[in-house]
Amino acid sequence: MAPTRLAPKPIGVNENTNGILSHGITTRSKQLATLKGYKDGLKVPNKRKADSPLKDATAKRAAFGDITNACNKSCVNHEKDKSMALKKVTVESKMLPAVKSIKPPTLTSLVNGKTSKAKQLHKVASNAIESVHKHFIKDPVKPIATRAQNGILKNITRKSLDKESQNQSTGSSKSIKSDTSEPSLYMTALENNSINETTKEECKTISEKLDKVNLDDSIPSLDDDKESHPQVPEGVVDFDLENWNDPYQVSYFAMDIFNYLKSREPLFPIDDYLQRMKGITSWMRALLVDWMVEVQESFELNHETLYLAVKLVDLYLTRSSKTKPEKEHLTKEELQLLGAASLFIAAKFDERIPPLVDDFLYICDGAYTLSQLLRMEINILKVIDFDLGIPLSYRFLRRYARCARVSMPTLTLARFVLEQCLLEYGLVSLPDSKVAAAALYLALRMKSISHWTPTLQYYTGYTLKDILPVALALNATMHKKPKSAISTVRNKYSHTIFFEVAKVPLVEDSVLTS
Repeated sequence: MAPTRLAPKPIGVNENTNGILSHGITTRSKQLATLKGYKDGLKVPNKRKADSPLKDATAKRAAFGDITNACNKSCVNHEKDKSMALKKVTVESKMLPAVKSIKPPTLTSLVNGKTSKAKQLHKVASNAIESVHKHFIKDPVKPIATRAQNGILKNITRKSLDKESQNQSTGSSKSIKSDTSEPSLYMTALENNSINETTKEECKTISEKLDKVNLDDSIPSLDDDKESHPQVPEGVVDFDLENWNDPYQVSYFAMDIFNYLKSREPLFPIDDYLQRMKGITSWMRALLVDWMVEVQESFELNHETLYLAVKLVDLYLTRSSKTKPEKEHLTKEELQLLGAASLFIAAKFDERIPPLVDDFLYICDGAYTLSQLLRMEINILKVIDFDLGIPLSYRFLRRYARCARVSMPTLTLARFVLEQCLLEYGLVSLPDSKVAAAALYLALRMKSISHWTPTLQYYTGYTLKDILPVALALNATMHKKPKSAISTVRNKYSHTIFFEVAKVPLVEDSVLTS
């Protein structure tokens, strides 16, 4: 007779303080079952569909259910004259509980030759226990923490772990938990004599080292590096030294970072590539950049994403026009595809949660297919040699403004000047660090705050003579009459709280040179 199988959900059996077994089943709604319903459930087995074989986890639950059924049936026959107290069984976890060595109930009164059913129940219980051991104690290292598994307890044998499991079932030792630390596991194994002599010495050495570890001593103090910090010239505010203990400013190598970025600028030259291309003009490029600014604002992307995408467009057109024959040059119909693919790459590089590729196909109004966009993405990465660490003017501007301690309205004005210059094709060949310094200088003069200070000269590495030609070029761009077709940048900054910043009167060239 096949044993009655319970539902695959874990079922627990608790014992009350009076020694009377309390049986219960936990359903999905966790409602209490009556005694009559419980007995009827034992009589009517739960049928399983023939086309849904038990999987590994379900087989484990079924094996545990076989033990419970065998114990329940034996105890019902043995305790039928006693009053049954039906209580709700609480399942501590949805996971299958750790199996303790479950012993079948004493069947002395049932094995006296009265019936053969008792022998069958005894056999079923024994088989169920073997099945449970096969599933749950197949890998006894599982209950142990991963660090202990890879470290101190690496050489513990299966025999010693079986011994610990036996001691655990009899209550002589505590249960092993997954968050047990290495020294405590080592002491437990040492007490049980489950480690050989060589392993004992190794574990003892490791334990002594762990006791001597002092995390405060292992971490070097940032104050020790202050002595090696270069001295700033007289009259320069040492911004890095004031923020030395701020981990977000990384003051101990901030200068090295931006000096390295400045040294990489010659690796990404952009020339007058439109002379080598037919059908694409500077006006088309301005329309494309204006559209990219609109996409950046619609998707709420970072400013670095926009600047990197524009750089990718210019770099691709510069290098591809040099290496590819004229018939393979980009056409004006593919210009928007280039901008969308550049934004897609830049978003994956700079954004924490970049937009999906379907979003970029949507903003192109279905003009391109998925394969076309992905093919353009591959072509861009190949042309730039997969080097996305391009110095960006926006990063330099943010660094210079922090060191100069300019106010937020002034910084926003400098951002507006810098972003407006993205549309200008004549400025694409200028170094980004110099363009950022010129934009900040132009904003300072437009607000009539200050001139080019020694602090700015120290942190930017440029004198006023170096940035003045670039500042005049940026100033000429600001004096151009705005066009309605490319007004996204102006509309973007007009909706901010610094609306008055965009209305600051423009300065003349004579004022900048004074």
